[in-house]
Amino acid sequence: MCSGQQHLALGEADVRYYPPEVSPFAGFAVAPLVGFAQLQQQLPAGHRLLYASQAPLSAMPSGWQLRHHIPGLQFVYHGSAPAASAAGLVPLGPAHVADMLALTRQTRPGPFGPRTIEFGGYYGIFENGQLVAMSGLRLHIPPFTEISAVCTHPDYLGRGYASRLLAYQLHQLCAAGQVPFLHVRADNVRAIDVYQRLGFQQSRDMHFYFLERL
Repeated sequence: MCSGQQHLALGEADVRYYPPEVSPFAGFAVAPLVGFAQLQQQLPAGHRLLYASQAPLSAMPSGWQLRHHIPGLQFVYHGSAPAASAAGLVPLGPAHVADMLALTRQTRPGPFGPRTIEFGGYYGIFENGQLVAMSGLRLHIPPFTEISAVCTHPDYLGRGYASRLLAYQLHQLCAAGQVPFLHVRADNVRAIDVYQRLGFQQSRDMHFYFLERL
């Protein structure tokens, strides 16, 4: 992994992965089937990981069992920094991890573990002391930065919380000369509508493979 979070990754030069409590993502600088073969030698049975690819895997790698395949989409923001306010947005830190885990368990925006917050850039909205919406940053591949973990508690949908959080993230990233991007399930029509209204443009199809080492 050659992202700005490579200090969090484990593995060897051509095959890298994050500790499970950070993220299940793995990345290869070699062909996927070669990378999976190398990972099989490094990881114990039962280890689960997430492999993201623009192209579908030509075959399931030997020694791995497919748990889930989720078709997704990648969106990129090429606009200017939108007007945004930090009013009501709370920077999230280690003291908020339990609340963040509870929210992501209920909303399932994607993999989120007790150390995912180490990717940085998380903000939340609280109502009556409860975390009801949040978003953060994940992969940094200059000049691109990924917005991730965008989620809203089901009881608080329709209040524009996701749009407020995203607008602030976009403002901060654009002001810093970064190009924001994000990923979404292809069937998440509600989220896709929010992203498109904010000015994100669909970039490519994606495939997300959740696999377990046999």
